[in-house]
Amino acid sequence: MSKKILVAVAWPYVNGPPHLGHIAGNTLPADIFARFQRMIGNDVLMVSGSDQHGTPVALKAKEENVHPREISEKYHSIWNKMNEKMGFSFDLYTKTGTENHKEVVQELFLTIKKNGFLSERNSEQPFSESLKMFMSDRYVLGTCKKCKNEARGDQCETCNITIDPKDLDNIKSAIDGSPLIFKETTHIYLELSKFQKKLKNWVEKQEHWRTSVRNHTLGMIEKGLLDRAITRDIEWGIPVPLTNYDKKRIYVWFEAVTGYLSASIEWSNSEKNNSGDKENWKTWWENPNAKHYYFQGKDNVPFHTIIWPTMLMASGNKNLPYDVAANEYLNFGGKQFSKSKKWAVWLPDFLESYDPDSLRYHLTSIMPETSDSDFTWKSYLDANNNELVATLGNFIHRVLTMTYNYFDGKTPDIEDENSESKKILEKCNNSMDKTKSFLEKREFRNALKSVMSLAQEGNKYIDFQAPWKQFKDNKNNAALTLQTALTIITNLRIIMNPFLPFSSKKLATFIGEDPNKEIKWEFKKMPPNIPLMKPIPLFKKLDDDIVEKEEAKLI
Repeated sequence: MSKKILVAVAWPYVNGPPHLGHIAGNTLPADIFARFQRMIGNDVLMVSGSDQHGTPVALKAKEENVHPREISEKYHSIWNKMNEKMGFSFDLYTKTGTENHKEVVQELFLTIKKNGFLSERNSEQPFSESLKMFMSDRYVLGTCKKCKNEARGDQCETCNITIDPKDLDNIKSAIDGSPLIFKETTHIYLELSKFQKKLKNWVEKQEHWRTSVRNHTLGMIEKGLLDRAITRDIEWGIPVPLTNYDKKRIYVWFEAVTGYLSASIEWSNSEKNNSGDKENWKTWWENPNAKHYYFQGKDNVPFHTIIWPTMLMASGNKNLPYDVAANEYLNFGGKQFSKSKKWAVWLPDFLESYDPDSLRYHLTSIMPETSDSDFTWKSYLDANNNELVATLGNFIHRVLTMTYNYFDGKTPDIEDENSESKKILEKCNNSMDKTKSFLEKREFRNALKSVMSLAQEGNKYIDFQAPWKQFKDNKNNAALTLQTALTIITNLRIIMNPFLPFSSKKLATFIGEDPNKEIKWEFKKMPPNIPLMKPIPLFKKLDDDIVEKEEAKLI
């Protein structure tokens, strides 16, 4: 029976183009999972969008002396195009600047207030006397009192914790570097403390979560949850739907996580919803049998395992996350990707020269699922040439070439199988089951290894059977070998689809299948007498000099 699966992808700040760290941490694992879930017959809704209201956007706008809307729209368009070029299968990629998002956020705010979990309080917040304005979160820089490293006013990336500006020493403005003072202001607070026990009981039951995510969340809860302000003294953002708050806005960490719900509602009201039922979103959000999977970086864990669940509990009858599949960091040449420090491989630049599937392959193979990993141009070159081309591409191309040449461009017609063909096809079937098991557990690196292992088995089988020799001695034996290998290729096309969607479609045309037909995750044999396309290599080998060429750009 089909299950309702929500795939919720982190909303990126659109203050610049995406880099490879964004892709490896959030969108790629989410897309692999969504594609797989569709293939096994589940009803998937994959949503995300551009976070247009964050302080990084406002800061970028100040740098360029333009309105934040101009910056956010510019980079939203770029992110949207990059998602398409990478083959990310969003049902909806939207933005926080829509009227729908504003309405959903304000409605959720008022519902939580009505239920008694918001309170108004006075507090001291950082204020710039030189700029005559309150400074929130990323407008604030200082030294973390715990680890003594530089941190922002909302988060210490070294400690990987959310913080209050008062947790900083040497507090200063991120805009002009001037020292900040603390000045009293009024804000609305989400009463996280009231959910301490309920959250702990819920998190303790999530034994399927990654150990790092579960332990980090429980650690924060056990230290004691503090109520957090969900409004800010800023002009860029969603208005607070209360009187006397016209100069304040709902802050981004409350607003952005609500995007998963607002995007689902927007999709449900759009032409993309084929059912025509505008309340269809409820089958994901109010159906207790639906499952929600959130794909994040480790710096976003508290927002999705503590704050968003609290908001959902406080609002009523919405589904809580089933899993928060948070990745560690993908580094670049041993250092963290950084927009501000210009240390990155930018996706638009990458896709001008290289294929998206080769990137999808390599980023999956080094995906930082349990620890930080490292991208280098040498590792990318090796993965493309020594794995994609030499293993997977080589197996497919040699089998298709021999079949095309030996059997008049058609798949052979065989009468029976032998022990060797039965053995390798059993391995093929087992490989599909193994890959499926890894994907269900969100172990994408292991799932990809399983795909490549089947390609390696296929190469060993061809080497052992030597159909080029068989064809000279006994054409029927060559037919059996190649038809068996074609069945392996048929199933490789299926299980590689979540990882390499463009190559999977291309391979379909090679073996006489409809590239636009929905793929099901099930073992299938290659039929006889199917016309084949004249073979061409599935993957492109890269020149060794790309490493030197790309590294030179960083100097």
